[in-house]
Amino acid sequence: MDEEFLRDLFRSLPQIGIRRMFGGQGIYSEGRIVALVIGGTLHLKSDPESEAVYAEAGLDRWTYTRPGRAAVKMPYWRFPEDAYDDPDEADRWIAIADAASRRVARQAPEKPPRKAKSRSTGR
Repeated sequence: MDEEFLRDLFRSLPQIGIRRMFGGQGIYSEGRIVALVIGGTLHLKSDPESEAVYAEAGLDRWTYTRPGRAAVKMPYWRFPEDAYDDPDEADRWIAIADAASRRVARQAPEKPPRKAKSRSTGR
């Protein structure tokens, strides 16, 4: 998706960042992933609390499949088509994804600090 379009769509969130990942794009707010674009489709971040909201609205969950393997249900749900044309509705769904992202970040174990790579001086 066009980066300018995504920045406008997610304008209600602070510190938006967009990075290439999985052949698509990751949309971040304050360093937390909030959404993914995969195959040109926008998917919103979920957690157990938000999954019920997405499912009740009839949104499709992103399922990752590889040949010969079982399908894996990912914690992302398709952005509602009608919300693209309704800024208030878009903001509502984005706020749900942002809240899920914040809850997931609070539950994640803290990562240990990275060690600086030592450089050989060649001596």
